[in-house]
Amino acid sequence: MLDTDGDCAEWTFPADPGAVRTARHRVRGQLLAWRLDELTDVTVLLVSELVTNSLRHASGPIGVRLQRPSDPTGSLLVEVSDPLPDPPLERTAALEDEGGRGLQLVACSAGRWGTRRGKTGKAVWFELPLPGE
Repeated sequence: MLDTDGDCAEWTFPADPGAVRTARHRVRGQLLAWRLDELTDVTVLLVSELVTNSLRHASGPIGVRLQRPSDPTGSLLVEVSDPLPDPPLERTAALEDEGGRGLQLVACSAGRWGTRRGKTGKAVWFELPLPGE
């Protein structure tokens, strides 16, 4: 884990099925440490979906990064990265499909979301507004 001034947490996971469980555990622990309990369940769910997508479609390490805003009216930024340069495709899953709803879930749950290319692949990011006081 990389921790810069307490507002950023970052992990890299190998591309194996255990990465999903480990990512959920670490994200949950970090959000609880930051006292962002109200965002824990939705953040863990969305990270789980994006890490699973990376496992299915990319090979190589998977990165997860959390950025806590310094402004209490800001948003939590979450990024999941992998070495595949192609952005994920949002699709409409049929009722009988077992998969294909991960990005729809991100789009419906996050305040904003998107993708960006990096030097070694891409990142899918989303923002969740901090809970009001």
